[in-house]
Amino acid sequence: MSTILVANRGEIACRILRACNEAGYSSIAIYADNDANSLFVELATTSVRLEGESIAETYLNQNQILKIADQYGADAIHPGFGFLSERADFAQAVIDAGISWIGPSSKAIEMMGDKMTARTTMKAAGVPVIPGEEIEEDDEHEALIAIKSASERVGFPLLLKASSGGGGKGMRVVNSSEELDDAVSGARREAIAAFGDGRVYVERLLSGAKHVEIQILADTHGRIIHLGERECSIQRRHQKVFEEAPCPTMTPDLREKMGQAAILAAQAVDYVGAGTVEFLLASSGEFFFLEMNTRIQVEHPVTEMVTGVDIVREQLRISEGEPMSCGELSIRGHSIEVRLYAEDASNNFLPAIGPLVVFKPPVGPGVRLDTGVREGDEVTPNYDPMLAKLVVWAPSRSEALQRMRRSLEDFVVLGTTTNLRFLRELCDQEDVINGSTDTTLIDRAWPYGWSPNISNSLSEAALMVAGISEGSGKHRKSNSSDASIDNGPISPFSTLSRRYP
Repeated sequence: MSTILVANRGEIACRILRACNEAGYSSIAIYADNDANSLFVELATTSVRLEGESIAETYLNQNQILKIADQYGADAIHPGFGFLSERADFAQAVIDAGISWIGPSSKAIEMMGDKMTARTTMKAAGVPVIPGEEIEEDDEHEALIAIKSASERVGFPLLLKASSGGGGKGMRVVNSSEELDDAVSGARREAIAAFGDGRVYVERLLSGAKHVEIQILADTHGRIIHLGERECSIQRRHQKVFEEAPCPTMTPDLREKMGQAAILAAQAVDYVGAGTVEFLLASSGEFFFLEMNTRIQVEHPVTEMVTGVDIVREQLRISEGEPMSCGELSIRGHSIEVRLYAEDASNNFLPAIGPLVVFKPPVGPGVRLDTGVREGDEVTPNYDPMLAKLVVWAPSRSEALQRMRRSLEDFVVLGTTTNLRFLRELCDQEDVINGSTDTTLIDRAWPYGWSPNISNSLSEAALMVAGISEGSGKHRKSNSSDASIDNGPISPFSTLSRRYP
């Protein structure tokens, strides 16, 4: 394996490309026209333009990506997260083309991608699953009859979930039997639109539970390990906002039990590579399998910060057939990550667009920024609005939280609306401070929606005027590379970049 094509864009493409360059691999970035001036394009040894305009014609175009891989000599493909990362057919097409797939087998992706298959597989493996029932009927009328019958056994409130779902799509909370008809119809309609699969199943609604996930690594030599847990309970619309490692309420005994359950899950599907097994942790201490993500996770940096393991580098080792390099692991200190979005938190978190007139990330000991943007870039409606992941580490949780507060205060973004002020206020919530977070926190803290503090709004407006008057410049690359300790400085390979039309 000598040349790796990164089938992704933005922040995760930058993260992977830096790891490839640092490990001595040649790298290939693929880019759509509206990404031609993006940071990830410059980090690759070779950058190749994708023909087409829509996402389907570019980053989801399997044939075009495989053609580029063949034409430019890629002998491995890393899919990152999102896009084609959990498409079993793409993984198999890569393998059939004689190219190394940096990820698990297509069979494992397929089994874990179908939530009902995942549930039955986990039950057979002895991994605890949330009480519920799988509904296999494709016909909406027959499915509704089966769901009504299942709801009598599961009880209300319950959760309808799309079998092929993710990101909260095709999901509905149902509080009574009177709500079932509309909920089933709505969940199926959304699931068909998002995934082409209208099947939904029933789970008991575990209100007030923690969302805790276990990072696993498995190599081709039969070794499977877990790297501890991350708590990802703070979410809005089922999208994670604030992640930390370790979980504040975790005990060594519970960590061992959850870690072993995650390893059982991986063994059940002959897993190879990096993956994440997600659980819901009830206040009683019971935990239940939620799903398995067969890819690198957005929030992997917090695990890297507390274990010292470079998870992307381990993915490359495993793909080469090498044993993973991790020895005895221990968790050191505490790490917190928040996701910076171009969005209006005061308007139901709607995505925002506009120029990054000023983009000045925080710096200092224990501060890491994973990003794919820099000052002078334009935020467009074409892709996910996440601008960056701000990650901090400190010896204790209280120190990490204080470091995150300071870093958020130091972070200046002007020109487009972001969730910076929301994140600052989130860090001051009592439940966040004492570690008693759960998946309902944002709804409980702001039941009528979040609105900014007036005095903060005025002071930032003044900064906006000052920033614009100074002039923004264009692509001042030192801001993103100097401020980030993502995976070390930009590799010398980046100076060899060539862009092919």
